This record gives sequence, structure tokens and C-alpha cells, in this order.
Amino acid sequence: AALKVQLNTKLFGQHLAKDVVLKAVMGFSNNRSPKKPLTLSLHGWAGTGKNFLSQILAENVHPAGLRSKFVHLFLPTLHFPHHDRLELYKEQLQNWIRGNVSACPHSVFIFDEMDKMHPGLIDAIKPFLDYYEQVDGVSYRQAIFIFLSNAGGELINKAALDFWTSGKRREEIQLKDLEPILSVGVFNNKNSGLWHSSLIDRNLIDYFVPFLPLEHKHVKMCIRAEMIARGYAVDEQVVQAVADEMTFFPKEQKIYSDKGCKTVQAKLDIHEDV
Repeated sequence: AALKVQLNTKLFGQHLAKDVVLKAVMGFSNNRSPKKPLTLSLHGWAGTGKNFLSQILAENVHPAGLRSKFVHLFLPTLHFPHHDRLELYKEQLQNWIRGNVSACPHSVFIFDEMDKMHPGLIDAIKPFLDYYEQVDGVSYRQAIFIFLSNAGGELINKAALDFWTSGKRREEIQLKDLEPILSVGVFNNKNSGLWHSSLIDRNLIDYFVPFLPLEHKHVKMCIRAEMIARGYAVDEQVVQAVADEMTFFPKEQKIYSDKGCKTVQAKLDIHEDV
């Protein structure tokens, strides 16, 4: 219930992501003996809410969220920077996950910027995501793995624009409209981190979750939420002024924010005096 409330009040313009993640997490947490860990792959352009949703999800499993010692965030550019050390990274990654799940079966692992991950590296964790009761005496079935990626974002944006062009509401877009093209697109994308990955091949990713590009109204929701978070009264003139400074695409129609809500905080800083 708490997760549902947070997603409804804090995540804007993402009816698909809300619905899929809520159902997935509820089903997983209500299952006393899941057959495998819950594995979600979140896709979409920057600023659409992937990080935000993964943080909300982590906080609902472990109240301290990203500060919890049972929630682990991996950044390829920080943790796995050198291509020539791939075998070492694979070994380290396996040891980290093994050690952390041994300490807490309900560990949460978030892999950000999957599109910057060296191809093949993520396959090192395949044994932990598979349908095994135990691997070397450790059960991984109650852990949660979340992959975040910009890969597939263009496919999602194109599908959203096609819906808009044909006069359909974005809320009519269903998972079945996007998930098949997303899994194939990511599998065949050399810069996805999941290029020709056995995780996709073996159907070990439970859900490919699309994050749609955000429209003007969603950006304004983000601005209002940020103002409230700072303790300001919501001033619609300021909301409009900040929204006007954002850039939108396609060039002619200007429907979608090209940075989502990512620059809202910085843009609002400029209007602090107001």
C-alpha cells in the first residue's frame, strides 16, 4: 500500500512503469517461495524516473533505501571502468553478490547506466538470477535485481509518438505494445550492457519496463513537486517560467522533454529569488 501511494504521488507520467512494478513487487513479496529473484530492467531516456522508481522500491524493501547496507548500487564507470579487467570484474561482482546475499537474503542490487556496462560482464551474475534452489549453499530467490538503462529509449519514444500521431492517449499504451520490441532491441544493441546476453536468452529478466518520454504537463508536475519539497508555495508563474526553459522534441511538435525532469532542480535554482 505504501509503495502504491508513493508511486502515485511522486512518479509522473509513467502509468506503465507504475502498474508493472507494483504488480511485480506485490506478487513477489506475497510469494513465500519464489522460484527465482525478481529481476526488472527499466528503460527510457534520462530524466523519466528510472532512478527515482528504483529508489522508491529500495526504500519499501529497506527503509534506509540507498543508505541501507542491504541495498547496493553499481555504476559501470565507477566500479568497472577498465575493459581489459573484465575477468577480474566478473569475479568481484560474483563475490560481492554472494557475500551480500549470504548476509541478507532480501538484498537489493541496482545496476545503473547499463548502457555503459562492458558487453558480457553482466552475464557473470546469470547463476544468481536463474531457477536454482541454491548456488554453493546460498539461495538468491528472495533478492531483487534492477537494471537501469537509456538503451531502448528511442524505440519507446517512437512508439509513444506513433500513438500521439494516431490520436491515441498515452495511457492507452500497454506493456504488450512495447515489451517485445524492447527486449529484442536491447538484446541486439551493442551499447545496452545486455547485448546478446544470456539473461535475455534464458528469459531471466522478468519484466522490461518502459519509461515514456515526459510531456509539458508532467514536467510541470515535477516542478511543483520540487517546489513543495523545498517548502515553497507553488507559484504557477514560476512553474511556467521553469517549464519554458526546458527543451522539447520533435522539433516541429515539441511534445516531449528531451531531458525529462532531470534539469528541473537546477532550473528552479535560477528562480530562487522569486
